Amino acid sequence: MRGGLSGPRVLLRRLREVMAEPISAQERLDKIVTTIAANMVAEVCSLYVLRADGVLELFATEGLNRQAVHKASLRIGQGLVGLIAAEAAVLNLADAQEHPAFAYIPGTDEEAYHSFLGVPILRSGRTLGVLVVQNRVRKTYSDEEEEALQTTGMIIAEIIASGEVLGLAASQQTVLDLNRPMHIPGVVLSEGVGLGHVVLHEPRVVVTNFIAEDPDKEVKRLTAAIANLRLSIDDMIDRGEVAHHGEHRDVLEAYRMFAYDRGWTRRMEEAIVRSGLSAEAAVERVQSDTRARMQRQTDPYLLERLHDFDDLTYRLLRELMGKDKSTEMPENAIVVARSMGAAELLDYDRAKLRGLVLEEGTTTSHVAIVARALSIPTVGQLANVVSLADNGDSIIIDGESGYVHLRPPADVEQAYVTKVRFRARRQERYRQLRFKAPVTLDGVRIALNTNAGLLFDLPHFDESGADGIGLFRTELQFMIAPTFPKLGQQAELYSKILDGATGRPVTFRTLDIGGDKVLPYLTRSVQEENPAMGWRAIRIGLDRTVILRTQMRALLKAAGGRELRVMFPMISTVDEFLKAKELVKGEQRFLEKHGHALPSSLKLGAMIEVPALLFELDELLSVVDFVSVGTNDLFQFMLAVDRGNAKVAQRFDPLAPSFLRALRTIARKSAEYGKPATLCGELGGTPLTAMALMAIGFRSMSMAATSVGPVKDMIRSVNLGELEALLAPALNRPDGPPIRKLLQDFAESRDIPLN
Repeated sequence: MRGGLSGPRVLLRRLREVMAEPISAQERLDKIVTTIAANMVAEVCSLYVLRADGVLELFATEGLNRQAVHKASLRIGQGLVGLIAAEAAVLNLADAQEHPAFAYIPGTDEEAYHSFLGVPILRSGRTLGVLVVQNRVRKTYSDEEEEALQTTGMIIAEIIASGEVLGLAASQQTVLDLNRPMHIPGVVLSEGVGLGHVVLHEPRVVVTNFIAEDPDKEVKRLTAAIANLRLSIDDMIDRGEVAHHGEHRDVLEAYRMFAYDRGWTRRMEEAIVRSGLSAEAAVERVQSDTRARMQRQTDPYLLERLHDFDDLTYRLLRELMGKDKSTEMPENAIVVARSMGAAELLDYDRAKLRGLVLEEGTTTSHVAIVARALSIPTVGQLANVVSLADNGDSIIIDGESGYVHLRPPADVEQAYVTKVRFRARRQERYRQLRFKAPVTLDGVRIALNTNAGLLFDLPHFDESGADGIGLFRTELQFMIAPTFPKLGQQAELYSKILDGATGRPVTFRTLDIGGDKVLPYLTRSVQEENPAMGWRAIRIGLDRTVILRTQMRALLKAAGGRELRVMFPMISTVDEFLKAKELVKGEQRFLEKHGHALPSSLKLGAMIEVPALLFELDELLSVVDFVSVGTNDLFQFMLAVDRGNAKVAQRFDPLAPSFLRALRTIARKSAEYGKPATLCGELGGTPLTAMALMAIGFRSMSMAATSVGPVKDMIRSVNLGELEALLAPALNRPDGPPIRKLLQDFAESRDIPLN
């Protein structure tokens, strides 16, 4: 290349001049390929752009037959150009025609050229096209020439993403850029429909200055930013905190590993020195190359590390550009994130939040549970959605079908406006059921309760017409607080909840933290390999008794003169329940001694979430006042299915006979001992699964407030005797049809509403 190491910088400056000219999009592309060919002494320079239909179309060329522009094309994976697009990898060949993937494109006159250098045009790890140079002589292009072509590809990626080349494609297909409407399938985590605009949970920093006027200065800027980044990560780890917004400590350790990786730093420095990029552009260049390479991996561990690398890169860009994470929320915000904790969701302004979209997430992950409690439409398991979306993009989330429409066309948007109106009419039907009892056609009363966790759940509880609050998640107050809530703060919240319930029963669950619910201010002495089965819930309460004693004292004080119902989570043995019960008695004696009013009635229960309790039911039911079945954890422990792992969370059906038989045992034993049994897991939250629970003996269920109306509608339409007669033999017949299909057919034949 002419000009030695200054070649790439000269090329970038010339391209910047072309970008500033007031010419048409096609003229600009033509000038760009001509400039590249001249700078690299190449006889051919061609630009292929990836269309929405998966075809790479020739958009501009210098050296090939210009009559082939917008006529010649290749599919992804076809020929050398298609191979580069498919693998997002550079291809440098001394004789292209000897490569097994070579495919001659008729009409281009490229048969005379042998040497071939092609690079993918990448933006945020996405392939938008391919840039190629060719020569007649057989030669391998130098590393510097590869670098120059890749750097030029960054400029062209911004042109494509800006939409400037829209409308040039021969087939009138919209090119694959960030303005293209997209229809992305996912998994429903919380029902509802939301229309609004994207708010990225981790806002992307947009690089606008690509060219380094002074490379030495840019290297110093990069070095200083990396040093600051390392200090901030070291500081967080040394203080024993988790990452911002509640990410686990091991993520910070991964950040630190990347931050101190000399290879990562060296690649960014080389991009500045060799290619003439600014520090910001060098960071983005290395990120884009790394993401394109790692996205081809299937190892879940490596994919997790890719997320860590992305997060680290965004932190470094913010260091360089002096920007913080804050994003102005529009009035109709739909948050798009890779993953999120429950506390992070609560950080957003509920009045403006219309929906949540997650690359990960499962129906029983805690952020999904909180989203349902807050009636926030949520769809998860949408691959790469964070890279596909930009802040401010219009978006529709369909929490019924599981689809997300990114940058939807006007007709799709209008169809969803109509759908929202239809849902409003359906919700009105549920509101009319508010004061009607959930009684089956054959006269069986089913108690319907709601799950709650914060004060602003009370209006939803009241509107639902529920019998009571079957599960109040006390940990949410702890998750949104910067430190442990004091005794007075806890008592004030519990008192307001009891006031808002206006005499209806409220069952408080003591602090259920650990697993995937981490408090930044409660650190562990050792990192747990399997936190879901580690130090969590009642285990923390019995080890750190001051935490449980303070909470029980607050509950007892708040309920003075009223009934108090408290249940302990994650009970594994009857002995654990008895120890917790003795601790409560101690707090009762303390308050009585100091003249405080005690609850008029105190009922203590245990959550059945650990399979071992199924073999201690007689002993347990003889000492508790009630039991509550947490199907989310019970299911994951019984079937060894990590409820937060999207790869296996949908693998097994909770309506499988084995699990339903276990639940039936709990219901029957509870009835035998005359102890109430409520089911408070997500299994009771849909009409279909609630039908199964009623049929095996449950007469009390707790669910999200939005589920009460649909479940009540089902209850008032079903004959429970018929349902029991249908299900009983099916549970003992493993070769029969799936229980879910059996119930669906039953409901359809009797016109029982399931949505």
